[in-house]
Amino acid sequence: MTSKPHQLNTYIQGQGFPILCLHGHPGSGSSMSVFTQPLSQRFKTVSPDLRGYGKSRFQGNFVMQDHLTDLEALLDRLQIEKCLILGWSLGGILAMELALKLPERVTGLVLIATAARPKGSHPPISWQDNLFTAIASIINQIQPSWQWNIDNFGKKSLYRYLVQQHTSATYRYLAADAMSAFLQTSPAAHGALNHALKAGYNRLEALEQIQIPCLMLAGAEDRHITAQSSLETAQHLKNCQWQCYANTAHLFPWEIPQQVNNDINAWLAAHPQVIK
Repeated sequence: MTSKPHQLNTYIQGQGFPILCLHGHPGSGSSMSVFTQPLSQRFKTVSPDLRGYGKSRFQGNFVMQDHLTDLEALLDRLQIEKCLILGWSLGGILAMELALKLPERVTGLVLIATAARPKGSHPPISWQDNLFTAIASIINQIQPSWQWNIDNFGKKSLYRYLVQQHTSATYRYLAADAMSAFLQTSPAAHGALNHALKAGYNRLEALEQIQIPCLMLAGAEDRHITAQSSLETAQHLKNCQWQCYANTAHLFPWEIPQQVNNDINAWLAAHPQVIK
């Protein structure tokens, strides 16, 4: 049973056709800046902290369905009749769910490192992994993108499964957006996602109902949601363009931001109906 809508802390930038930008897990509305900053030059970007994430604090447990209730209420509150949705990871799953729930309000989907039947290939995590990740993260907060830290701790930490290109720009994004989002993700948010995954979340069969144009972007070395499971989803969508980036992983928008945003802009130019 879903609860009543929870008012979400939301970052709004720019003017024009609305693009709802949905973050992943762990994440926050501000961690979508890699997309919202360029898009808000031409569009109105709406980037909420989902329930239990960022500044959208929530007492008690909830289920994944509650995110959809919150997001529909957000669109109503902002008087957004139609929007394009861009979703990263968990945000992409919610984007597809919203397109199924509100087909008359969603004009198109930009799906980033996501899948309707998400599968991972992440190796077991050791105590050294956690230790090196903690050290790398703390040092990176104090001195972002310090090469010595990247070489000695970053590349030996769990970041090696999240990114392939350990560039200074990538580590600046990690410092600015990843650490605070991780620390602000509530146990209930972890619980809601884990419950859905353990229940064997799979919406492939429903995807034939989604007729709108879609763009699916994936990182070839993604261990959290594999490129193969993203491709499987793209093949189940009627009108989906597929792009896979070599030598990138789950956080590929922070590895190759220019290329990703250029490809999104090219897709928007080819599908003007999604922004009208």
